[in-house]
Amino acid sequence: MKNKVIYCLIGMLFFSLSAFTFHKFYMGVFQVNYAAEKKMIQITSRIFIDDLNSGIEKKYHKKTFIGTEKETQEDVDLLKKYLSENFTIKVNGQPKVITFLLKEIESNDVLVCYSRITAVEKIKTLEITNTVLTDWNAEQQNITHISAFGTKKSVLFTESSRKEVLKY
Repeated sequence: MKNKVIYCLIGMLFFSLSAFTFHKFYMGVFQVNYAAEKKMIQITSRIFIDDLNSGIEKKYHKKTFIGTEKETQEDVDLLKKYLSENFTIKVNGQPKVITFLLKEIESNDVLVCYSRITAVEKIKTLEITNTVLTDWNAEQQNITHISAFGTKKSVLFTESSRKEVLKY
């Protein structure tokens, strides 16, 4: 009887520990830098490729192969559309056009996207909305680091926290 209890406890311990090892981490990392001398906001996004393909497929009902050998121009166009709809910036209350520049793969599973906003003269307020993948997955979190005027701030965007206004 004692052995059955011990085996049962060991089994439950193994099961509970294995459940934690299969849990995936859902995180995107964004960097927003204001380069005053260039009158430009530079944006770098790091997003897991598999999550991005799943999110785009869920939103647009089309399977994509971003970051793979099967990637098409249509996939890249959907990526640009998705990012423009889910990551926005307003400067002094005015929406700004974010220009997608290029993308590259980092560590075989992370897509790095580079974008920018030009002709940014002065910043009094910076409003960032980041809903990348939060519409697809409630566990998604997007940490966004903002550097402007010699100060740095980090903001965590989630399903329930989608917008942040910074004042300078």
